[in-house]
Amino acid sequence: MKKHFFLVAVLASLVLVMTSCKDDAPDNNDTPDSGNLIISANITENRTWTSDKVYQLGGRITVVDGITLTIEPGTIIKGEAGTGANATALLIARGGTLIAEGTAVKPIIFTTVADEITPEDVIAGNFGSPNLDPNINGLWGGLLICGKAPISASNDAGGDISEVQIEGIPTSDPNGLYGGNVADDNSGIIKYVSIRHGGTNIGSGNEINGLTLGGVGTGTTIENIEVVANQDDGIEFFGGTVNVSNVVIWNNGDDAIDTDQSWAGTLDNFFLITPNDHCFELDGPEGSTKAGHTIKNGAIMTAELDGAGEVVRMAAELINVDDNTIVKLENLYFTNVQDGQKINRVTAAQVNFTDIFINVAAENLANHVNGDVPNGVNAGQTNTANAFPLSWTWAAQAGKLAEF
Repeated sequence: MKKHFFLVAVLASLVLVMTSCKDDAPDNNDTPDSGNLIISANITENRTWTSDKVYQLGGRITVVDGITLTIEPGTIIKGEAGTGANATALLIARGGTLIAEGTAVKPIIFTTVADEITPEDVIAGNFGSPNLDPNINGLWGGLLICGKAPISASNDAGGDISEVQIEGIPTSDPNGLYGGNVADDNSGIIKYVSIRHGGTNIGSGNEINGLTLGGVGTGTTIENIEVVANQDDGIEFFGGTVNVSNVVIWNNGDDAIDTDQSWAGTLDNFFLITPNDHCFELDGPEGSTKAGHTIKNGAIMTAELDGAGEVVRMAAELINVDDNTIVKLENLYFTNVQDGQKINRVTAAQVNFTDIFINVAAENLANHVNGDVPNGVNAGQTNTANAFPLSWTWAAQAGKLAEF
């Protein structure tokens, strides 16, 4: 009886091994686990991730210089839990390329392993998480792209420097360097991509943004982007020249849009929904390079109210700039504005306001500006943001864009 039992056990083990190899065959550094392919090492050869699999980031994974990672429409990527040195993220190094070109019916989704969303959900057109609320954050890292475009930065001695380590990546990892002199640098194509539940902490007060763009050039295409429930900023620009369009950022834990180091691009057509700190944190140059950016055609919901009209969540400020910030703000609409939410530093010489509308009574407009109300800031309900290109997002499916 004991010998018979042993043979049965061996045969059963062989069947399990053969089944696993057949269904979850590893691809280079990928290893199967519960139906997901675990990515455990940097991408050092051209690779394509396909929509019939779920890819699980087992750590900080880098697409290195000279290598292209292509992600098919409808693919799901899930990051494991981890903080500090164990934070999971996908990093595109300088010279690396990401081709993540989803579609409105097959978006590419970056999320956490705690999210039970499946390829079948995407095929069925159900793009929201089936089990996580859209305010749960910090469960993995995020997507970081480093390029060779110019930045404005300086060292401790006040001298200009052309490259810096990206926020969210330890200084021990040289793949985190960004910046250079290639204004039209090309880091790839990122379209119809949703990034959710990220922003894990890698150190004291240092979290990963949903989408971090460091020195990214105009040769890079970034459009139709959603960031949901990121613990840190929704999108942060560190210099560079890249243009970004059609964006929704919902329930992030810090600033919705953060700009630094003389980003010289344009953000066009976007919706920001209840960030936890600033709707816009727009910083000026840190070195001698002085370039400005344009932010236009945006709708911003500054607070979430419950059925009784009580505030559930609200931003701390509407717009915050430095005295040396260089930015053109055009056609922005703020709604659900609450007491204490203001535009700060409106006297900054190189900040230009054009057709900024705050949805409050005219007699209350001055209460939402720290100082005199500048030309171009008005009370009213004019909204030029177009929700149609973002109808594929989780935010749209949850009815959030219809609230504007």
